[in-house]
Amino acid sequence: MIERHDFETTAPIQKFGNGSSPIGGHRSFEKHRFLISRISMRTLVNVLTVAEFLNFRHAASYLGVSQSSVSTRIKALEDHLGTILFERRHRGVHLTEAGRGFVNQIAMGIEHLDHAITTAGAVSTGTIGQLRIGLDSSIASGFLADLRHRFLEKYTEIQIIITEGRATDTIRQVRDRFLDVAFTMRAIDLPDCHSRSLWSEPFVVAMPIHHPMATAVAFGWEDLASEKLLVRRGGAGPQFLNHITRRLAERNRTPNIQRFDVGRDTLMHMVADGEGIKLTTEAVASVPFPGIAFRRIADETEEAKFSAVWSPHNRSPALKNFLDLATEMSRSA
Repeated sequence: MIERHDFETTAPIQKFGNGSSPIGGHRSFEKHRFLISRISMRTLVNVLTVAEFLNFRHAASYLGVSQSSVSTRIKALEDHLGTILFERRHRGVHLTEAGRGFVNQIAMGIEHLDHAITTAGAVSTGTIGQLRIGLDSSIASGFLADLRHRFLEKYTEIQIIITEGRATDTIRQVRDRFLDVAFTMRAIDLPDCHSRSLWSEPFVVAMPIHHPMATAVAFGWEDLASEKLLVRRGGAGPQFLNHITRRLAERNRTPNIQRFDVGRDTLMHMVADGEGIKLTTEAVASVPFPGIAFRRIADETEEAKFSAVWSPHNRSPALKNFLDLATEMSRSA
């Protein structure tokens, strides 16, 4: 059933900065300007309603207007189009072949317009659209994995697009509005960005299952000083590098660090093959990896702290909903 609308005049055609029109190029717009300016949305709704009732009087009654008003609008439209849309009969009307084609096209156009209006409303409330997230750590488990799952369960029409990289890279993309939010393994205090500390995880060491420390009662940073420590150049690698260097410097020890430009899984395979050990966090440890044992460091007093970073100029409703949920989860953790 066609819904009644109060469309008094034709909606203006929006023009962009380059003088073009959203409905096509400049020539297309100029070609149809004359016709478009004389066909109102009210007239098109009248046509669809008459096509549904096949009776001017019934259509007018439904629309809450006079029969003569409906008849006059449609007659004027037919004159503009240069064709007859309705064949008038004593007990009603019938669509001509041209009328059927016109009504079908207009009905599709109205559906598209209705969808555009509904979609715009949904985007404005953050229930549909995209959310672009930057990461320097894993989403296999832990707080971030739970946040993502809960958000997608609540907002089923939001598509989350994930980019992984170093914190410096993802924060730059937040500034450039290529990302909505970045999650980083460090406390952030930037003058041009907003940030919020959300969760923390204990540090753990990934090592081959046959490594002596894998079965030791306990071990500390002094024990790690003589080990070969594998660190990624990307992701959260720079943060792990800084933490290792600081902890061993506190003990007047020089770390044996080897850095690799590889992904997280590749580095874990290297650990499993006995090429070294790797500092990581508890969320990674909760996902079993063949040939690897995860152990905590006995004298480690800090946890890895994770923060969200976003631009104060980003007004995305989806981002607001995402951050609200993250804050709620953080407070209840």
